[in-house]
Amino acid sequence: MSQGDPLKNYRITEHPILEFKRGKKKTFTYNGELVEGYENESVLAALYAAGIRVFSKSKVLGNPRGAFCMIGKCSSCLMEVDGVPNVRICTIPVKDVKNVKSQSELANPPATSSFPGNRPANINVDVLIVGGGPAGLFAAIHAGKYGTNVLIVDDHYFLGGQLVKQTHKFFGSKDLFSGIRGFEIAKKLVNEIEQNSNVQAVTQTTVFGIYDGLTVGAYDHKNRRLLKIKAKQVIVATGASENYLVFENNDLPGVMGAGAAQTLMNVYGVKPGERALIVGAGNVGLIVAYQLMQAGVDVVAIVEAMPRIGGYFVHAAKLRRYGVPIYTSHTIKKAHGKNYVEGATIIAINSRFNEIPGSEKYFEVDLICLAVGLNPYSQLLAQAGCRMAYIPELGGLVPLRNKYQETTVSGLLVAGDVSGIEEASTAMLEGGIAGITAIINIRGKKLKDAFMDREKMLAKLEEIRSGPVFERIRKGLEKVIVSG
Repeated sequence: MSQGDPLKNYRITEHPILEFKRGKKKTFTYNGELVEGYENESVLAALYAAGIRVFSKSKVLGNPRGAFCMIGKCSSCLMEVDGVPNVRICTIPVKDVKNVKSQSELANPPATSSFPGNRPANINVDVLIVGGGPAGLFAAIHAGKYGTNVLIVDDHYFLGGQLVKQTHKFFGSKDLFSGIRGFEIAKKLVNEIEQNSNVQAVTQTTVFGIYDGLTVGAYDHKNRRLLKIKAKQVIVATGASENYLVFENNDLPGVMGAGAAQTLMNVYGVKPGERALIVGAGNVGLIVAYQLMQAGVDVVAIVEAMPRIGGYFVHAAKLRRYGVPIYTSHTIKKAHGKNYVEGATIIAINSRFNEIPGSEKYFEVDLICLAVGLNPYSQLLAQAGCRMAYIPELGGLVPLRNKYQETTVSGLLVAGDVSGIEEASTAMLEGGIAGITAIINIRGKKLKDAFMDREKMLAKLEEIRSGPVFERIRKGLEKVIVSG
C-alpha cells in the first residue's frame, strides 16, 4: 500500500480554532504491521496519519483507491476488520478494532456462526429517525418535547453529521445559532438530546430497508446483530453524498470530496495533504480552502467552471487577502500520478464549456478537493416506495412531499439534504417540522402547542427561503411539494 514519508508528521499539532481531543493512544495491526492511532479517531484517520493513502483497489483494473467521502457513503475504504469484510473504515473508531486487512479480491462473507443469534432483535418505538445530522437531531429534539418514545439511528460512531467539521460561524438568526461555529452547534444539539430521556440514540448502525407497516431493517455493526425496528412514524434524514467530476485520473488517491478533507483536518486533526487544488468556488470550496490554510496546507489555486465565483464575497475576500488565485471559466483537465496524486492540469473553457487549447496550467499538488455539489442520499426513500422526482435545482433524486415533510408513503417523513440540497439552517427547520408532524400524526389534535410550534417553524422556513439566494431552491420546491 502506498505511503507518504514515514518520518513526516501528518497530524495537526496547532490550530487557530480547534483543540483535538484524540483520547488515549491505541495500537492495531494493519496487514500484519503495527499501527498507532488514538481511540477517538477513525481507523481511516489513523492510517492516513501514518502516511497510508491507498485503501483499496478496483476489482476490474486493479487501480488504487483512496479516501473520498469520509462519511460512509462510498466504497473507497472497504476493508476487513476483525474478520468482517467490506467494512467502511471511515466510520469505525480505532478503540473498537484489533486487526485490519486490505481486500485485494472480492470478499467472502463470514460464517453465520460469527454473528450472535440467528434472529434479529425486535425494537418498538413511536418515532424512528434515520440520520443524526442537523435535520435528524432537530427532529428528535422537537419530537421528544412531547413525551414520546424517539430513537435515532446513525451509521457513524458519533452524532452531529456534517456540523462536526464546520469551523466557520453560521449566518442567520440567533434562534438558529447565528455567530456560532458548526462543531459547537453539534455539541449543543447532542447535549440537548442526551438530556432528554424520551430520546435514545444508536450509532454504528446502518438502516438497509423500510418495509410494509413501517418495519425497518438495520444492522448494528458494533454488536454484529440485525435489528427489526417497528415504528409508528419514520423520519429519514440521511443527508447527501458528494458529487464526482469527470476528468482523467479522477480516481487517484488524493482526489477527494471537499467534505472529506474537512473531516480529516477538522474532526481528526490530520492534514489531508501538503499542497491542494480546489475545484469549485461555491461556498463549500471557498470555506474548505480557507480551512485547509488554517490546517497548514498550501492552497495553490481554486478553479471554477462558471464565469463568476458562486460563493459569498466574504469567503472569497479572505482567500484573496492571502493571495490564493481563483481561476473562473476554468476546469480541471487531468490529475497526474501513478499511485497517488502528484500534480494537476487545469484548462480554460469558453461560454459553451468547451476546452480552449493552449490554456493549460500545471500545478504540483498532492491533494485535489472536489467541491462540485452534493447529491441527496435518497436510495432508502426510493426503496420504501416513495414517489420520486429528479429535480436539478434540489441536487438530484428527491421524494415528493407536502409542506409538513410527509412523503407519499403514509407515516414516512423526510428532512434535510435528502429532500433537497440547501443549508444547515433549513435542514434544522425541516427536521423540527417533521418531528412535530410525526407527533401530531400519533397523538391527533390534542397538542395545541405542537401545532403552534410547527406553524412558527414553517413561517421561519418561508422567511429564509424568500431571499434572492434561494430562488433556485424555490423553483425546485414547486416541483416536489404536493398538497396536504
